[in-house]
Amino acid sequence: MTAHGRQVGGEKGAPARGREPAGLKARRTALEILLRVEREGAFADLLLGHRLRSLGEADRRLVTRLVLGTLAWKLRLDAELARLCRRPLEALDPELLALLRLGLFQLRFLDRVPAHAAVDSAVELAARGGHRHSRGLVNAVLRRAAREGFVPAAKGSDAMGRLAVAYSHPRWLVEKFVAWFGGADAEAVMAANNEAAPTVARLNLRRGQAAELIAMLDAQGLKPSSTGRLPESCVVQGPGLLDSQGYRLGLYSVQSEASQLVARMLAPEPGALVVDGAAAPGAKATHLAEIVGERGRVVALDSRLSGLKQLVRQALRLGHANVLAVCADLGAGAPLEPGCSRYVLLDAPCTGLGTLREHPEIRWRLGPEDAARMAELQGRLLHAAASLVASGGVLVYAVCSLAPEEGVQVVRAFLDGNRRFRAAPPAQPVFAPWLNSDGFMLTRPDRGGLDGFFAARLERTGPVH
Repeated sequence: MTAHGRQVGGEKGAPARGREPAGLKARRTALEILLRVEREGAFADLLLGHRLRSLGEADRRLVTRLVLGTLAWKLRLDAELARLCRRPLEALDPELLALLRLGLFQLRFLDRVPAHAAVDSAVELAARGGHRHSRGLVNAVLRRAAREGFVPAAKGSDAMGRLAVAYSHPRWLVEKFVAWFGGADAEAVMAANNEAAPTVARLNLRRGQAAELIAMLDAQGLKPSSTGRLPESCVVQGPGLLDSQGYRLGLYSVQSEASQLVARMLAPEPGALVVDGAAAPGAKATHLAEIVGERGRVVALDSRLSGLKQLVRQALRLGHANVLAVCADLGAGAPLEPGCSRYVLLDAPCTGLGTLREHPEIRWRLGPEDAARMAELQGRLLHAAASLVASGGVLVYAVCSLAPEEGVQVVRAFLDGNRRFRAAPPAQPVFAPWLNSDGFMLTRPDRGGLDGFFAARLERTGPVH
């Protein structure tokens, strides 16, 4: 089924479904999402957000793990399927290949799923999806996989290729990680990229004290397990974070801790005017609105009208009347006076290489030149954002990427050409573990479980003109 209710890959005359066995609906949902990600270039997290609402708690967890895990481990799964399957993988129907990946992922990575359940459900889905003639292939490949176990690649001279398969990252990205971090740290980053990211709520402290809000989340079955690194951060274990009454009432938002650190790095005073130069879909803009309070104002710029609409909906849900959304392209000239604000944030568009846990499909869509291509845009936006900073004001530049081309290299090039700005590292102790020798923040998923973010806090020391 697709999200609109049509049968995926169904053939004319395929058998009617009838009542599905337990667990089959979850696997069918996962298969449908995987196909849309593969065929349409859709994003898994958005599809999951839409489809999970109709499922029970156990099925939600299973579908999420199946989708994100199968996408993350695709290269390793395909390497093994190429050995197990008598046909070339490129000759298989895309739905059949997705089904084999889904079944093999369960065999290799889900200890709580019995092998017979993974195999039998895949065979059943093949029949129900119009691939009755391929049931024997699915059964044979997956039963052989279950019988033989995983066979690692033999060691040889191609170390990068071996790492690419072992950690299921494209070869070019493995080479980049090794160049950026060294061999051991590159492996640690890639291993962490294949783990599930924690779910973090950003408490809306304009609606109550942290302890009060956490108690309300607990009462709604969201299982807040611990407070985070910031007063408003809370790690949540329970399901339904976007469907609860607390979410509808604006008691919290869903935002990773690394992303929350960015607004705290800007550290605007209560009552301040803040400009967010690339604000959609609104997580950081609404966070800033909470920090500056009712007497403050956040001017949220973005060229994407659809993203700004999301931002406005978030602000209304959270009860923030101090956010002004403006549809404008910062790079083409913002409709604001130079030096208009003491606090400017630029969370620039980027490759997203620091968020591969939540968006595993990104690794298969990017290429080795994309970070450098994005850096050209980021540099232009950074210069434009800098023009809005008042004398003595602060500019924070951030990207959710681990690529130096998008982070430290963009900032160093900017500072080399702008002597009226200097690096001004954040003084708060919470940032200390993540600051490099330049005073810039770089978080990584293998160090404390944070998404990979780069952020630099810069201060204007000279006049605007």
